[in-house]
Amino acid sequence: MKILRFLHPEKQTPRWGILRDSETVAVIQNPFVPVRQNSGEVFPLSRLQLLSPTRPSKIVAVGLNYRDHIAEFGHPVPENPIIFIKPSSSVIAPGERIILPQSSQRVDYEAELAMVIKKRARRVRKEEAPQYILGYTCFNDVTARDLQKKDGQWTRAKSFDTFSPIGPWIETDFDPRNAEIKCYLNGTLRQHSNTGNLLFSAWELLSFVSEIMTLLPGDVIATGTPSGVGSMQAGDVVEVFIQGIGTLRNEVAKE
Repeated sequence: MKILRFLHPEKQTPRWGILRDSETVAVIQNPFVPVRQNSGEVFPLSRLQLLSPTRPSKIVAVGLNYRDHIAEFGHPVPENPIIFIKPSSSVIAPGERIILPQSSQRVDYEAELAMVIKKRARRVRKEEAPQYILGYTCFNDVTARDLQKKDGQWTRAKSFDTFSPIGPWIETDFDPRNAEIKCYLNGTLRQHSNTGNLLFSAWELLSFVSEIMTLLPGDVIATGTPSGVGSMQAGDVVEVFIQGIGTLRNEVAKE
């Protein structure tokens, strides 16, 4: 099941829906409440403006979680997940523009699988993790690479407005252990791997993070990016594709 957020075409208010087929969306109640009911309203997908499929209180992202990406940057293999926080203000929807800040001369794409938390999660065991996950979506961990190197830590480089594209929807019927992940820049394949190559699996990450902080409904854990990261320029189009979920597409523009 694909859960999405969109603007109601007449009322211009945010609504939740389920993609019934490739062309129609059935309106539902908030998916983070226990019971989801169909309101009876149905809209053509082509008429809808998609919003980010979740409004997280925080995004917990993971660095150096694919072995090929670790080798790409010449880092040692970490003993534990390396995590950092991206603010909710960095979230944008499918189709929104990634804005290149004036303070950076190199901004990179990073295609990632992300999981969306369904209910309050604290000290969750790995085997219990699926019970706490609403579903999975595509994520682009946009990074000001030059600022990351300059600062020696990642907060500024990862936190600019528009640096967290999420979408296009949340896929509830998805196995995170074996799915192709790709990134295209202007139609050219730049990243290609499989989630089976994750150093720490999605469920291990949820368990690890929930030992540190409480995860709330709608929060996002981004699982890391494979090798092939590279820079984007104004006018570029970047697409994150994950097998079984879909494609997240965003254009790039100057500030």
